[in-house]
Amino acid sequence: MVTEICRKAKETANKFAGVTSEVKNAILTRTKALLLEREEEIISANKKDVIRAKENGRNEAFIDRLTLNHSRILGMAEGLDAIIALPDPVGEIVDEYTLQNGLLVKRVRAPLGVIGIIFEARPNVSLDASALCIKSGNGVILRGSRESVNSVEVIVNCIKSALEEHGVSADLVGVISDSDRQATIDMLKQDKFIDVVIPRGGEALKKVVLDNATMPVVASSGGNCHAYIAPDADMEIAKSVVLNAKTNRPSTCNALETLLVDSEIAETALPMLCKMLADNGVEVRVSEVAKNYYDGVCVIDEEELYKEYDNMIIKAHVVTGLTEAIAHINKYSTHHSECIITTDEEKMERFGKEVDSSAVYFNVSTRFTDGFELGLGAEMGISTQKLHVRGPIGLKELTSVKYVVKGNGQLRK
Repeated sequence: MVTEICRKAKETANKFAGVTSEVKNAILTRTKALLLEREEEIISANKKDVIRAKENGRNEAFIDRLTLNHSRILGMAEGLDAIIALPDPVGEIVDEYTLQNGLLVKRVRAPLGVIGIIFEARPNVSLDASALCIKSGNGVILRGSRESVNSVEVIVNCIKSALEEHGVSADLVGVISDSDRQATIDMLKQDKFIDVVIPRGGEALKKVVLDNATMPVVASSGGNCHAYIAPDADMEIAKSVVLNAKTNRPSTCNALETLLVDSEIAETALPMLCKMLADNGVEVRVSEVAKNYYDGVCVIDEEELYKEYDNMIIKAHVVTGLTEAIAHINKYSTHHSECIITTDEEKMERFGKEVDSSAVYFNVSTRFTDGFELGLGAEMGISTQKLHVRGPIGLKELTSVKYVVKGNGQLRK
């Protein structure tokens, strides 16, 4: 069954690679209309998923990521509009030149083929992934968690209906809904039909994919994101950025998990920032050094410096100078998103160059590491790898290049 779903997606994707931008956009426009028309059905299906997740003992962060409501469905529709508005990357000429022998050489963007995505909790990923793959000329194989199966089914039915209405086989979007874990393993062996796979979830999922995949993998290492408050920081900006980055939606991978305050201002800045967080419902855990300035809920050991909470918890630590802050981040972070609060342009430049993460921010919340927020329409996930994509995975990141060479009978000597 898994093999057949993947085979059909590959066959359809090969034909779909030549479909025009107008048809792709028409498919996405119709998908949006169906999504909004069937909103009540989607929410009803999602309620069943939420009940099942709670029965299975899933934590609060998982439930938050799983839940769909009117606002989130409108956000999904808005994401479709953004993808429609973006230029189609397929066929873009990346480079063009003529050789001395008269050969015209072009490097042209082309679809990757079929993208497999395995995701936990968020049913909206099924829409984002499908839409991005459709616009970039790819097929897609979706594998969600057993808790999201009802929501995904209705969402994908909207997409498949839109494809068929525009003369494209619904097989372009494949869904593996079998709850057996073996189905995931079987999917990861389909390198003949799936060109790349993207795990979107926690470290356990990532390990399963990396251990079993026979095709290339684009993965993230989670989000232990940091904010460093420099001595010259604008404290009003620091307060608003730290609060937003931690509390806006703490279950996401771009939420702030570690607060670093420079020792030069720790006596005043650390207790102020920690009290602000605590007053807003955040549990503040402190390092041995930070405890000298603020009496947090508990004292953390070094192992916890690596930890991502996905919850209303933050760890606070004190560092001495920019050099130590950068070293700390590069050692303990997951190389996802980090920010510095400073008014010094030289500090910003150095932070941007030396911090080894997929996104760095100057006086801005880490919550902006998101495909939609950064102008990509949506995302397949956030890559913390360096090949072939780093950061949010959008349309261009779902393409590769091919050489197109034109001549008039030249022969190699």
